[in-house]
Amino acid sequence: MEARLSRYWSDIVHHLTPYVPGEQPALAHPVKLNTNENPYPPSPRVLEAIRHELGENAESLRRYPDPTARKLRETVAAHHGIRAEQVFAGNGSDEVLALTFQALLKHGKPILFPDITYSFYPTYAGLFEVDYRTVPVDDAFAIRVDDYALPNGGVLLPNPNAPTGHPLPLSEIERLVARHADSVVVIDEAYVDFGAQSAISLIDRYPNLLVTQTVSKSRSLAGMRVGFAFGNVALIEALTRVKDSFNSYPLDRLAQVAAIAAYQDDEWFRDSCAKVIVSRERLSVGLTGLGFNVVPSGANFVFARHEDYDAATLALRLREKEIFVRHFKAPRIDQHLRISIGTDAECDALLEALEDVFRSDVG
Repeated sequence: MEARLSRYWSDIVHHLTPYVPGEQPALAHPVKLNTNENPYPPSPRVLEAIRHELGENAESLRRYPDPTARKLRETVAAHHGIRAEQVFAGNGSDEVLALTFQALLKHGKPILFPDITYSFYPTYAGLFEVDYRTVPVDDAFAIRVDDYALPNGGVLLPNPNAPTGHPLPLSEIERLVARHADSVVVIDEAYVDFGAQSAISLIDRYPNLLVTQTVSKSRSLAGMRVGFAFGNVALIEALTRVKDSFNSYPLDRLAQVAAIAAYQDDEWFRDSCAKVIVSRERLSVGLTGLGFNVVPSGANFVFARHEDYDAATLALRLREKEIFVRHFKAPRIDQHLRISIGTDAECDALLEALEDVFRSDVG
């Protein structure tokens, strides 16, 4: 029945390979290290702001939210020392990136992004019919900006890269942006707060630079879906024009007040990031001690492989113990596991489970 009804699909749908999100297990207490969520709760100010919006201000929920998210953009702009007109807000950085593909990356020439990177990029390219070319990372999973000296309709790089976690120095980002003055360069900074330098400091000097960020990771608000783009006013206007032709009220009231509160608690933000970084280094040492090769990470996850164990099999055996990590069936990385940084207790549970797997095989 379903196969026959697929005749109603558009040609684009027939040819799409959808993005596959990480599993959300329906278990009471899983050790969930597969979707790069922050292991710590959001700032208490966020909860207070939501309670206020649902309490004293609940009557306002019958009205549409501010379509421009002006107060939120002003708050975020002040945090970064830029103007609100240089900030765009959307439903998570994924929506911001989707709008970017439509508004800034569709020029008839292929866009460039790494061969090992966020797997949503080729999905968006297919959905919006944007031609693309992948550029190989080196054997250590590093991005080499000189390899991007190619004709293009735009360049898209995550920093740190995903799923490898490999960071790129800001000096290299600037070199890339300067070289491609006739193309938009998009730097996806979903994980930047855990060990890389933000390129937002460059947007006043380079009108072709767009930087995207999210509150999902470092500010523990994955459930609220808030993301941003930062750049020249003309780039922001292009995003706004597409947004207003698609979804003129992207951010609901609760999301806006929650994100504002999160940016107003800088002490909590810095403390949370610091805890994740310490746990990341601790977990990397533990995994190395078990025989894993761990890629140096600037993100809230690590990318690791074990020479003696198949990665897909390891992921399955951990799942049987209700411990979830991410495995990608993709060339060059199908023997790696991407492991989100949890609490120290969760990381210890992972290490103990791996030790148990290895012991049982020896026995």
